[in-house]
Amino acid sequence: MITSKNESDSSSCNSRLGAKMVIGWNLRQVMAENGMFATTDLVEPLRQRGVEISRQMVHRVVTKTPQRINVDLLAALCDILDCTPNDLLELRHEQSRSASAAGETGPDRGPGIGDLRPIRARVRRPDE
Repeated sequence: MITSKNESDSSSCNSRLGAKMVIGWNLRQVMAENGMFATTDLVEPLRQRGVEISRQMVHRVVTKTPQRINVDLLAALCDILDCTPNDLLELRHEQSRSASAAGETGPDRGPGIGDLRPIRARVRRPDE
């Protein structure tokens, strides 16, 4: 049986239906590889390359995965750390939870919303 390119593409797509693409942000690891362990170590090198951002913003960029990043900042980080954008950004497939697994309870998760029931309150007066 001969399959077309579209059919083979759709079968590989079906095997990844439960997966979604996420971006890993490896700035902290690349900084450590270059001997930079404090977020403030980037403030002056960024300023020397014309990127003026506050210490607080540098801290956020280092410690959290940014939703958006300025290409000038990305270029300056790559220059400072002697790396490529591929070293800082990593595309990964992440398995999404199925609908049946979403309702399951586990040792580190509380009860599902369907398991919660209100408790009847009883009002008592102090002299009773």
